[in-house]
Amino acid sequence: MEKTLIGPFIQLLPLSGLPLKGALKDEALQIIPNAAILVSQGKIHKVGIFSDLEKEADTIEYVEGDAVCLPGFIDAHTHICFGGSRAKDYAMRNAGKTYLEIAKAGGGIWDTVTKTRQATEEELLKGVIQRSKVHLNNGITTLEIKSGYGLSVDEELKMLRAIKKASEAVTQDIVPTCLAAHMKPKDWSGSSTSYLEEISNQLFPLLKSEGLANRIDAFIEDSAFSAEEIAPYFKAAKSYGFDLTVHADQFTTSGSQTAIDYGAISADHLEASGEKEIVNLAKSNTISVALPGASIGLGCDFTPARNILDLGGALAIASDHNPGSAPMGDLLTQASILGTFEKLSNAEVLSGITFRAAKALNLHDRGCLKTGNVADFVVFPTNNYQEITYHQGQLRPSMIFKNGKHVAPHPY
Repeated sequence: MEKTLIGPFIQLLPLSGLPLKGALKDEALQIIPNAAILVSQGKIHKVGIFSDLEKEADTIEYVEGDAVCLPGFIDAHTHICFGGSRAKDYAMRNAGKTYLEIAKAGGGIWDTVTKTRQATEEELLKGVIQRSKVHLNNGITTLEIKSGYGLSVDEELKMLRAIKKASEAVTQDIVPTCLAAHMKPKDWSGSSTSYLEEISNQLFPLLKSEGLANRIDAFIEDSAFSAEEIAPYFKAAKSYGFDLTVHADQFTTSGSQTAIDYGAISADHLEASGEKEIVNLAKSNTISVALPGASIGLGCDFTPARNILDLGGALAIASDHNPGSAPMGDLLTQASILGTFEKLSNAEVLSGITFRAAKALNLHDRGCLKTGNVADFVVFPTNNYQEITYHQGQLRPSMIFKNGKHVAPHPY
């Protein structure tokens, strides 16, 4: 097996051996100087000092100049399959209009549903590919993408088929999630329960037979579905063997407890979570996922990330990139800003977008640089890793490697 040595890096932060849960001090970070990664068949063979690994290499790919190497970033929560734009909503919201006023003016999530339904599968595919390339240039080597703007069996299938085709066309790994339980569609004449029954009865088998998704998400909120309404839906999902994740505690609490009760891999949002919810999450195996993009887009409080960590929880950070509440879609910028407001160490921010984010997707072969993991890593043009969050996302990666291959940045 041919081995390629990539380096040297002035600093390499493997982020391996760190705990999944709880607070992290920067002193806990291992920093390897004059480092390199030995790659074989797309996997990491060894990580260490460049001069120590040279003798094992068949070929060497030299990295010139200042370079700090980190694991490839993982965005564990996005909605980048959609049609249309919500720029008008954003302007109205910043002008002081309420959610109801925006909805009455033709905005809100239903506007995106309408535009997504009007889009062809090919148009959705093109949009997903374009946005995925932007994420790749920002260092995202694994990207979760949800459906949820179709809100019918046929339209959710259209979205998820577009996402599947995109996963075959882009460089990074795509993790699809079915969010048909985003809200009860306005054109559904029956109850929320009957809508969820139709989705679970008709859509779930097709997700399995076509290999479209292995994850089911639901929005538990006053404007979407109650914990009681979602219970049979999650039971059905578990009977099919789907992983679960929950849009939880964004405006009111109850979603996080449902996530715990059904063994969800993650509970995402949590802006409304109090100490009781945080303690219960920390005692569970459910990962807490902060979505600072939504807080920035809506102008509301951030997820209580500091409390989640101090009370023993596992905190991942994702962009929530979507056309309504989180249009920025820049994970590193958002994570850096969250770190400023919530007083997170560099170790906590970087862990939140690497190995802790991998856990939020139930992935066990990435997120840290160690033997056997996929060779996904990003390189920044600096001699000090602290510069990365200091510049709040404006210091961009100079090189992105996927499965050991230099794949980006590139024009898009």
